[in-house]
Amino acid sequence: MAHTFTGNKTQRKPLWTKAFLITSLANLLLFFSFQMLIPTIPTHLSMLGGDNVQVGLVIGIFTISSLLTRPFAGRALDRLGRKHVLLVGLTICALTIAGYSYIAAVTLILAARFVHGIGWGLSTTSLGTVIADIIPPERRGEGMGYYGLSNTLAMAVGPLTGLWVMQSLGFSYVLLVSTLLALLSIFSSLFITYPKPLPPLKAHIRIRFVDRLWEQTALLPSALLLCTAICYGGIVTFITLYGIEAHIPNVGLFFLCNASMVLLVRPITGVLFDRKGPAWVLLPGAAFTISGLLLLSYAQSNASLAIAALCYGVGFGSIQPALQAWTIQRSSPERRGAANGTFFSANDLGIGLGALALGALANWSGSYAIMYRYSTVLIVLFLIIYGWSFWSLVWSKKTAH
Repeated sequence: MAHTFTGNKTQRKPLWTKAFLITSLANLLLFFSFQMLIPTIPTHLSMLGGDNVQVGLVIGIFTISSLLTRPFAGRALDRLGRKHVLLVGLTICALTIAGYSYIAAVTLILAARFVHGIGWGLSTTSLGTVIADIIPPERRGEGMGYYGLSNTLAMAVGPLTGLWVMQSLGFSYVLLVSTLLALLSIFSSLFITYPKPLPPLKAHIRIRFVDRLWEQTALLPSALLLCTAICYGGIVTFITLYGIEAHIPNVGLFFLCNASMVLLVRPITGVLFDRKGPAWVLLPGAAFTISGLLLLSYAQSNASLAIAALCYGVGFGSIQPALQAWTIQRSSPERRGAANGTFFSANDLGIGLGALALGALANWSGSYAIMYRYSTVLIVLFLIIYGWSFWSLVWSKKTAH
């Protein structure tokens, strides 16, 4: 039941439950631990003598192992239970981060990053599935919006904290703090309790191996996410180089303004998703994303960069949680793990493709500004895919009658 009824009044189920708060806290701690390492591990590897290719592999290997893990993580979540997979993933993350302290060889660090990516794939897919089980169906957009704020807060503050600790105390202390945060995430996860809404699959239903790993109902929102993730991969990878090209002294302002706007719009667009449906969030979000990318490509100062970031933040903050809520809405409870695995795989793949494909585009065009302008084609593709699916659904309903 979507609602409980008391007399003639409809009472919505509570969102801010103990389980919701603890899961969001565990997610915040895990992402903060992860974000502290994003700017510091490449620097550390470079200091150990790693070349540019090896420094790039620090991100690439992690992304690949996470991407390969997610489909199997989704399958395990649906078969073995949420909490077991979550705790295994978090434990791998904590042990790997602690292990970086004892590794001085570049190749061993790269191997450890592959293992870390496995833990990350298990953990984040698990947390996304757990929160989907906890949030009341009629408040899914709102709940995903608030839950996503933990990611955004970590993304805004974590890298700055990691750099500050590294510059003030050294990389070993970055690892110490990051490990403690991962351990606190494990500790928090021990207290997650909620009814398990997992009706067992009927014994006579046989599911192909591929379908066990990938959830077909999640393919449409995942394809849309892929388009936006490629654009985001181009931003996080090349924004610093673009700042040099455009003579903008403080490109870090982009991330601060982007994160601030994401924090502001996610709760609003989440409620809009629940009341009006995905089109009311995705279409304006796509328009803001295109505008943000175009404004970014013409930015020549901190002020114009900030305006571009604010505009892009509205789009990014609207689309991602709406697509995740839509993914869960389209999937059955016993397939939520596979659905989340499919969804997050698209995000990982998109960021990796953004770094590679848009980097090649920048080399071909000779300009990061032109690269960002051309990347708007992906959001146009986003609109075409969504428009096609929307009108196909409308047409099928008409013909059914």
